[in-house]
Amino acid sequence: MNNILVVDDDQNILKVIKMRLEAEGYGVGTALQGEKAVTIARDKVFDLAIVDLKLAGKDGIELMEDLHQVNPELPIIILTAYGTINNAVKAMKKGACSYLTKPFEYHELLLHIENCLEKSRLSKEVKRLRNLLEKKYDFAKIIGKSDKMRRVLEQVTLAGETDYSVHIEGESGTGKELIAKALHVVSAREGGPFVAINCAAIPETLLESELFGYAKGAFTGAAHSKIGFFSQAHKGTLFLDEISEMPLSMQAKLLRVLEEREFYRLGGGGKTVKVDVRIIVASNKNLEEEMQKGNFREDLFYRIHVIPIQLPPLRERKEDIPLLAKHFLKQSAEKTKKEIIEISPSVLQDLVLYPWPGNIRELANTIECAVAMATQNVITEDLIFHARGFEKDGLKPLRDAKEEFEKNYLIQLIGLTQGNVSQAAKLAGKYRADLYELLKKYRLKPADFRET
Repeated sequence: MNNILVVDDDQNILKVIKMRLEAEGYGVGTALQGEKAVTIARDKVFDLAIVDLKLAGKDGIELMEDLHQVNPELPIIILTAYGTINNAVKAMKKGACSYLTKPFEYHELLLHIENCLEKSRLSKEVKRLRNLLEKKYDFAKIIGKSDKMRRVLEQVTLAGETDYSVHIEGESGTGKELIAKALHVVSAREGGPFVAINCAAIPETLLESELFGYAKGAFTGAAHSKIGFFSQAHKGTLFLDEISEMPLSMQAKLLRVLEEREFYRLGGGGKTVKVDVRIIVASNKNLEEEMQKGNFREDLFYRIHVIPIQLPPLRERKEDIPLLAKHFLKQSAEKTKKEIIEISPSVLQDLVLYPWPGNIRELANTIECAVAMATQNVITEDLIFHARGFEKDGLKPLRDAKEEFEKNYLIQLIGLTQGNVSQAAKLAGKYRADLYELLKKYRLKPADFRET
């Protein structure tokens, strides 16, 4: 059943439209004022809105813009009196789906509703297919022929057939988000949104408002209402990475959402927001150990640990290293427009023997660095050892080794936070000014690490 929001400051018109639409099998919500309509739209998902152009206090175009802040894809039909068609055309330019001139025949309104719902359905289908292709491409990037990775992909396929919470465990750099996306793709929620957040990258003071959203005026600086990550993931999947870093106070609130499937927005007047979301979490810490230390709630652990998936470190799937190395070589060569066609056999042997403490992320960075430094069409040993920061036949001086480690650490740190120096400083336990000095020392620019 499609839900329709009707907004008109004439009580009689509201009643008649509501009666006619309900007779056609639609669910109907009504509002006499624009502010009330926005509140209703935040608390319930609507498939279409019908808005009168002339409202007391707020005109229909302003209200349409407010409703699109809540749901950018909401189709809206504008009702306008004869003689204000120019304003209706203006509304169309600003994103209205259609408009009707009063007085109108109700079969005419029903036709407009059907057309707008069909347009919306087709638009969502196109977006779904585009996202599905992107996500399936991500799924194709899970490279590996080892028994351990085959077992992981079998678990992903089986878990995708359920709607239970999944806990992905693995060291940093093992590809936990890629597995989370794969779980979303093979699930019944593949047409819904996939929302990923890193709990460690969001300051504790902002985490609640980011997860649950907030109303305008909820706190100093809240000039506009904001929809939270849970609402963004409605009918889809929410991936909470580094959940072990979530403070205990937030763990209690997360537990309530998982149990009740509803939450309170900051400044929302005590009203609950209901959501339909599948939760996938990941951690590079052992949550059972964190639980024993008192850092993680036992009741929350059992809520999220329904289906555990353990990602093996790269050193335990060595047969996948040549495949991954060649994949990253192809990617890096295309990015740098270099004609590098192979990795020498001796280099592949070295790559297999190396323990890879940074896992797949470290291997990718090593190949990227080697490609950047290459002047021939073959990746040789000197390029790989240069990328890893040590000499094959001996140790570097301590000062040189320390500086190379420091630079590589900064590259990984600022890359992880996508150029956000404040977050990087927090993760590193440094003052922001000190971190800027280190970046300046190694000529690293945060802007180079931001997504374009």
